[in-house]
Amino acid sequence: MQQDNQPVYDFIIIGGGIVGVSTAWQLQQANPHKRILLIEKEAALAQHQTGHNSGVIHAGVYYQPGSLKAQFCKEGLQATVAFCQQHDINYEQCGKLLVATNELELARMAQLRVRCEQNQIQAQQLSQQQLREREPNIQGLGALFIEETGIVDYPALTKKMAQLFVECGGEVLLQHEVTAMQEHANGITVHTLTSQANNKKIFECKFLISCSGLMADRCTRMLGIKTDFQIIPFRGEYYLLPPNHNQIVQHLIYPIPDPELPFLGVHLTRMIDGTVTVGPNAVQGWKREGYGKINLSARDMFDMLLFAGFWKVLFKHFKSGLKETFDSWFKAGYLKRVQKYCPSLTVQDLTPYPAGVRAQAVMKNGDLVHDFLFASSARSLHVCNAPSPAATSAMPIGAYICDKVAAQTQLLNLKD
Repeated sequence: MQQDNQPVYDFIIIGGGIVGVSTAWQLQQANPHKRILLIEKEAALAQHQTGHNSGVIHAGVYYQPGSLKAQFCKEGLQATVAFCQQHDINYEQCGKLLVATNELELARMAQLRVRCEQNQIQAQQLSQQQLREREPNIQGLGALFIEETGIVDYPALTKKMAQLFVECGGEVLLQHEVTAMQEHANGITVHTLTSQANNKKIFECKFLISCSGLMADRCTRMLGIKTDFQIIPFRGEYYLLPPNHNQIVQHLIYPIPDPELPFLGVHLTRMIDGTVTVGPNAVQGWKREGYGKINLSARDMFDMLLFAGFWKVLFKHFKSGLKETFDSWFKAGYLKRVQKYCPSLTVQDLTPYPAGVRAQAVMKNGDLVHDFLFASSARSLHVCNAPSPAATSAMPIGAYICDKVAAQTQLLNLKD
């Protein structure tokens, strides 16, 4: 319940990644007289999935027509480019080449071209000769060229949206980790621990929105919301090419993905700072925020090992998981995946680069959740799965969340 002299916020958003910040900014614009607080446990915004990815502005090639992923990605590309242009954020639409290296991949590439037509994405099929002319260092039997795909600095974009949120009247609190929540008749009590001074603080709000990514399931559990999913972390490891390879490609180079697997494969990515990265793979993570060399968390491992869905996923993808793990430990195996389309690279070219961790929602039956997943209580809404390309899609996702919140709060008859 409300503490003495404790201000009551109309809305509290948990999570300072790009989806949480986009939601907060758009919610404040739509409700200029409401008091809105964004809580982030780290010392800066965009420290997890937003700041540990390839920085790609996706066009939406792979996604099921009519799905939220397909809709949000297409809208998100246009919104991201427009935002960057308006606020002078560096971006580039360098285009992407999906390279087929064998007959099976050529057949899959043809299916992807049909998917592009269904999603109204411009795609040009290139012959082997046309591919060689565009990218002399890349070999393949053909490729699909997606002109609209781009690159951007997502942390910079997130920080700009946060600045606009504050200018609209919003508040941002960093270094406040949510440790407990209670829902009551008039709202939600949020307990936090400040990392600097180890002080406990309590906040009150009429309605809460969780965009907590890797901790999404723990936030639902804090409020006693019954769900049948759990967040399983998948670690994506990258390498950085040395500066003499900064011009090795002019586009983003992707393999043709296996439709049976949820990940896109190891690719060459031109970064907005001019460097080129290789990755990511998709290794089972043993720590939700494990970006270092040793990545073990007793709590995270305990949660996974007690979850039936984890074992079902493990057995379902055992062969591919074993291959991913082997290539993670042995750089030569990782390199072979890249040499399929870029044979000139050597083991010495793969230099260290920070890893990322993907928050993958997995159902109790072992199914991976490929689209967006939400949960709610009377006075809260939780984004339980915001799959890739959530960074590209952050603005339409935020707008969608705001619409859901408006509908839910209208039923509560929350007034100014």
